[in-house]
Amino acid sequence: MFGDMMGMMGKLKDTQKKVEETKARLNHVLIDETSNDNKLKITLTANRTIKSIAIDDDLLSDKDMLEDYLILTLNKAIEKASSVNEAELAAVAKEGMPNIPGMDMFK
Repeated sequence: MFGDMMGMMGKLKDTQKKVEETKARLNHVLIDETSNDNKLKITLTANRTIKSIAIDDDLLSDKDMLEDYLILTLNKAIEKASSVNEAELAAVAKEGMPNIPGMDMFK
């Protein structure tokens, strides 16, 4: 029994390391999102760090419109990045979880 527990602990440590490696890798996975009319383009990492914002000159003359574009496009980009992030981390966690009866969290 003690050997099983040590094996599980080792597997959990390996999984924690893989999760950290995945988080670091997701800093280099870029997500692009554009407004419907392509007047605003946002690029962020899968860890939800904004890398760039490109704004069409037409939007610069209307502050309210620009703010609306930013809110809508940023929210779509963050949602997309969050989906990628969660899927990648869940896959790593599921792969590395020890088989503990009654702990089928990732079905």
